[in-house]
Amino acid sequence: MKTKLLLIRHGETAWNAEHRIQGQLDIPLSPLGVLQSARLAECLANEPIDAVYSSGQSRAWLTAAPVAARHGLPVIAEPRLRERSFGAFEGLTLDEIAERYPVEFRKWRERDPGWRPDGGETGQQLIDRVLSAVADIVAQRAGQTVVLVSHGGVLDVVYRTARTLQWHAPREHQMLNAAVNRLTASVAPSAQLALSIELWGEIVHLQEARDELPV
Repeated sequence: MKTKLLLIRHGETAWNAEHRIQGQLDIPLSPLGVLQSARLAECLANEPIDAVYSSGQSRAWLTAAPVAARHGLPVIAEPRLRERSFGAFEGLTLDEIAERYPVEFRKWRERDPGWRPDGGETGQQLIDRVLSAVADIVAQRAGQTVVLVSHGGVLDVVYRTARTLQWHAPREHQMLNAAVNRLTASVAPSAQLALSIELWGEIVHLQEARDELPV
């Protein structure tokens, strides 16, 4: 039986707006991110949701919580859905990384899955843990509709896997804050995870969110 996945990147943070690398630092939602999370919960209020999972990082957890509350469900922590650890890059903007770590910045942009920033994870480590988490959830929730609230790097892994894109291929897809990405998934007896994207980047519920912020 196929599992329906609603894959969601957390609401906006101040560091998102500043293009600052968050990685596994625990950065809270901005006022816009809080509003996006509320609009997301409204959007999914009539969906037949069976379970809500989150990485456990506060920006993802606080995005997942309103969705879960609308359905009378707990948020289930799944640490393998955390953002990639970027080590020394965390807390810096792209310009700051390029200035302080020019060699490492160039290697990062080459998208070698075996490379990692000092103190961080390789791309392959991220891929392995994300696909392990998704496969386990899909196997446990066969035939159900499941919300996964996570992070940009995690969404990138799932998208590339579904589209059979190599890690080093240029990223042409968007991972928008609080957008809804709809997939179907199954796990074969061989434990092979199969993913199919039904709709990517649903944002109708967010189009007026920024205008609702107080000035």
